[in-house]
Amino acid sequence: MRHFYGFFLLISTVVTAQQKNTFALDVSVLRGNTIAHKEDMYHLINGHPQGLLLEFTVQTHGRKEWQTEYNYPDYGGYFMYQDFNSRPLGLTYSAGAFYNFYFWKRQLQLKFAQGVALTTHPYDKADNSTNKAFGTRILDNTNIGLAYSNQTVLYPIGFHAGLLFTHYSNGRVKSPNSGINTFLLNVGLQYNFTEEKPRAPQFDSTEVRKSYREPLHYNVVFRTGINESPIIRSGQKPFYHLGFYVDKRLNRKSGLQLGTDLFLTESFKEYIRYYAVAYPEEQLDPNTDYKRVGLFAGYELYINKLSLEAQVGYYVYQPFKKDIAIYDRVGMKYYITNQFFGAFTIKTHLFLAEALEFGVGYRF
Repeated sequence: MRHFYGFFLLISTVVTAQQKNTFALDVSVLRGNTIAHKEDMYHLINGHPQGLLLEFTVQTHGRKEWQTEYNYPDYGGYFMYQDFNSRPLGLTYSAGAFYNFYFWKRQLQLKFAQGVALTTHPYDKADNSTNKAFGTRILDNTNIGLAYSNQTVLYPIGFHAGLLFTHYSNGRVKSPNSGINTFLLNVGLQYNFTEEKPRAPQFDSTEVRKSYREPLHYNVVFRTGINESPIIRSGQKPFYHLGFYVDKRLNRKSGLQLGTDLFLTESFKEYIRYYAVAYPEEQLDPNTDYKRVGLFAGYELYINKLSLEAQVGYYVYQPFKKDIAIYDRVGMKYYITNQFFGAFTIKTHLFLAEALEFGVGYRF
């Protein structure tokens, strides 16, 4: 009997050890091209951007339920150095957090990363007036990557190679803010700090799985922040975005949204008056209503308490039609409780950002 208990204890210890997180360090070199999404940005593209990406990686092995559902993803923090090889754009230094998701027998890696960046060459009227991409020294940094990954090629050394898309913008907190997008070849090595190759634990396939399907829920969310009109140094003003939508959670990972937004963007008031005077041929009434109303559809990806959401909307009320009628919003949501949540999102019109939104909401 003592041998049986000893054997049971050994097996339990092995399973527990397998479920503990392990750690790794990734180093990647980057080189690629800058994307000119506006005609007036071609003068900023003088060479091929290059850089270095460092990531401290936490490798999951099923210790929590969401880790198993997502095929044992990685998460952690990153630091990225990028040289645009363009004198007006200069250099950027970024730091933030990331998730790596795996497919195709864990050989295909999908990366989502979000952080902040410091640029060495922001717009300056006297010294750097040609940089219409960065209006502030502090920027938002978003990265999306797709790569082939082999973490066991020469364990504890791993290898990965693929493409990385990077985006820098200040969300028009201050103009100018055309933003910069790059596509980079990402090649790197990974060093695992564990001596033995970790194995994912095996779970009972007969276990009854919990159903996450839910009835319709109603949501109200208030988003705010500051931004500036496209006119440089016209002054930062607060904005207030109120949303109401219905969501339907379909399963463990996915949910759909349908709703409406009311946009009260104070910087639009002065921009309308400026535009009416500067372009009299447009015959714009300076008292044109600055408010906008949109209808949107969205998708939410549930991870744990954190979720990712993306929405595409259309302005059904837009008296001042300087922007296109279609808008989009991407960001993160954190559920403080089952009802209350906080959100950080960026609202854009295709590649042109309008606002970095900080929001709170209630789901009932």
